[in-house]
Amino acid sequence: MQNSLFSVRTDENNLKWEQCIKRESSLYERGNSIRSDFERDYTRLLHCESYRRLKHKTQVFFAPHNDHICTRMEHVSHVASVSTTIAKYLGLNPELTNAIAIGHDIGHAPFGHTGEDILNELMSSRKIGRNAPKKFWHERNSLFFADYIDTLSDPNGVEKNLDLTYAVRDGLVCHCGEIDQQGILPRDKIIDLYDIKRPGLVQPYTWEGCVVKVSDKIAFLGRDLEDARTYHILDMSSYRELRHIVVETLGFGPSKKESSHTTNGVFRSGRAVNTTVLMNDMIVDLCEQSSVEKGLCFSEPYFKFIVELKKFCFSNIYNHWRLIEFQNYARNVLGTIYRTLMRLAPYAQNHRLEQCLRYTPNLQKTFVDWVVKYSNYDVSRKKILRYETKEVFDVTNDESWEKCVLEYISGMTDQYAITVFNEILSF
Repeated sequence: MQNSLFSVRTDENNLKWEQCIKRESSLYERGNSIRSDFERDYTRLLHCESYRRLKHKTQVFFAPHNDHICTRMEHVSHVASVSTTIAKYLGLNPELTNAIAIGHDIGHAPFGHTGEDILNELMSSRKIGRNAPKKFWHERNSLFFADYIDTLSDPNGVEKNLDLTYAVRDGLVCHCGEIDQQGILPRDKIIDLYDIKRPGLVQPYTWEGCVVKVSDKIAFLGRDLEDARTYHILDMSSYRELRHIVVETLGFGPSKKESSHTTNGVFRSGRAVNTTVLMNDMIVDLCEQSSVEKGLCFSEPYFKFIVELKKFCFSNIYNHWRLIEFQNYARNVLGTIYRTLMRLAPYAQNHRLEQCLRYTPNLQKTFVDWVVKYSNYDVSRKKILRYETKEVFDVTNDESWEKCVLEYISGMTDQYAITVFNEILSF
């Protein structure tokens, strides 16, 4: 029902409001009140470098040469579109929803979820200290990048961290849409967001954050099918299986006339996947079923359909042999970069990184700047460059150096990682 969640929207009338707009550090004043706190967060995320790099990060298909295949940035745009549509219809705050959506994947590793798995393998190959995270997951990394890595210049030209509101930061770390859940309700408790140890198990603090969490799943399931068809990943048996899922879960028989209002319209000429119809149907069902009492939920047929569709995508797309072959390549790329940089720990302590990386100029330029900006490597140069960023890495500590290396790699695009890999191995 339209505006069914208006009474719980995040605004000045909500008891959570003061906590939601709270920042760790105050932003500089603009001298006007044109934008709200959440609109400022949206703009700060839109202009940060991590968001810009999403256009060259994997969604499903690695380093695509086809301009019409979904990249991580396009996925984020889909999530923003889906979530703001839902938020507006249900009467929630679209400004907060859009800010969370636009920034939710800024911490994603190169090569998509495969990149996450590879970084986890690299972490487990060494003894991780007691205080270090035991697992790399991009939701937490999005929070980490928003809090410690991404910067913008203030009016005086000084690079400072984003300093986002609590509600947006919470939405970033709690956005995991991988876990199948019905009746999603926001939590009431204020928590230290770095106390969250696993993705998907802690619900967002706001209804708007919950909307982004559900929208993430709607967006990737719809578009991944279309891209798989473009790359001829799906064969005729896959389409028959997909039809069977529709019939068994939603009851739309293959002989019925196609309708723009049913998921039977997913199919055209027996093969094509109509992404917009698929996403529209899931959005409409969610809006019709959700309420303050029940939470964000789908009807049972649609929920079952989504669960089965996700299983289908894992079996027929994400575990396709062509993607598995590229995963082996990606493992070599990121592993080589990791091992190269880990060997530099003694040279970082002696301030000799530039000399050691002189034969890899692309790597030298970005990695040295990274270490200067976020560690105690060269405090005087950091002041000269006007970086007022938090010192998050200690180059004299082995555990901290590894985190420095892993976080640097996590920020790479697919193409840049491949460029650095080729540079390292060129003789």
